[in-house]
Amino acid sequence: MIRWREGVVSQLRGGTADAVELVAATADGDVPAVAYPQLVGEPRIGDRVLLNVTALELGLGTGGAALVVALPDRLPADSGDGGHIVKARYTPLQATVLAADEQGSLHHDLLREADSIDGMPVVVADLHSALTPIIAAVRATRPATRIVYVMSDGGALPLWFSKSVGALRDAGWLSAAVTVGQAFGGDIEAVTVHTGLLAARHVLDADLAVVTQGPGNLGTGTRWGFSGVASGEAVNAVNVLGGRAVAALRLSEVDERPRHRGVSHHSLTALGRVALTPADVVVPVFPGEFGRQVRSACAELAERHHLVDVTTDGLLELLRTTPAPLSSMGRGLDADPAYFLGCAAAGRHAATLL
Repeated sequence: MIRWREGVVSQLRGGTADAVELVAATADGDVPAVAYPQLVGEPRIGDRVLLNVTALELGLGTGGAALVVALPDRLPADSGDGGHIVKARYTPLQATVLAADEQGSLHHDLLREADSIDGMPVVVADLHSALTPIIAAVRATRPATRIVYVMSDGGALPLWFSKSVGALRDAGWLSAAVTVGQAFGGDIEAVTVHTGLLAARHVLDADLAVVTQGPGNLGTGTRWGFSGVASGEAVNAVNVLGGRAVAALRLSEVDERPRHRGVSHHSLTALGRVALTPADVVVPVFPGEFGRQVRSACAELAERHHLVDVTTDGLLELLRTTPAPLSSMGRGLDADPAYFLGCAAAGRHAATLL
């Protein structure tokens, strides 16, 4: 189940303080790898490393690097952070974090009886790549908005793996992040999407939140076997907590797979079957046949949700200025503009709710 390799660090390629990119020399040749110092310690040239090369050998687009499992000759000191919430539970790399909602947290008293996010707009999306265009459009309408990202665990578990989050933070576009479920590495940890949203509002003072999975996602080509199902559950969580759910559609004009062309079946299933409470489903206004196709596909969602037409005027130019590169399913802005414009339209609408 795990494809192991042993190697020696031959190059340090940078990355960030939380996710160091390196090259390890192995018996099979040089291997690109990522090390998370908070889990395994700080790698140095010449260190012996144990590597998990499973994702690399599978050729995964998002996870196309080996992961450093340990620096066995120089183990890091024990962390003094405390906390007893275990993530990656009962795996060889299980780690404890201090969650905002656990009894030992300074925020426990604040969150213990918290039951509302006070009408806060929350944009819910399927893919991690939606985060940047959503935030760009919110900021274009209301630049001072305090935006918090609530990262669910359908994709990458360590938030540190996200280059987008790092770039958005460095640019001052993203105020903070909360990691929930089995995801970890945020400014605040939380046990569920519900407590993650409550922490975003009451601990991190969010004006607006974005909920989506971390980098990478899982799909099987079946109606129900995809990680984005959780976006429908997130809509329910927002409404249970008295928020205002805004749904970003997953769109494509060029995807080779018919199930993802136009409005993806992921959006139609998550919003049409899983979300049992209403959201503002943002329908971007596109010209011509593609626009009619998108609108027609969304008609079935109108039984439960509010369909909100939003123009995309000026959004393409805006998206060319983002601090984080735009890429989804291997396609950039010019290759599949409809996807990114749809996400940005959701951000534009959410900003009007503030």
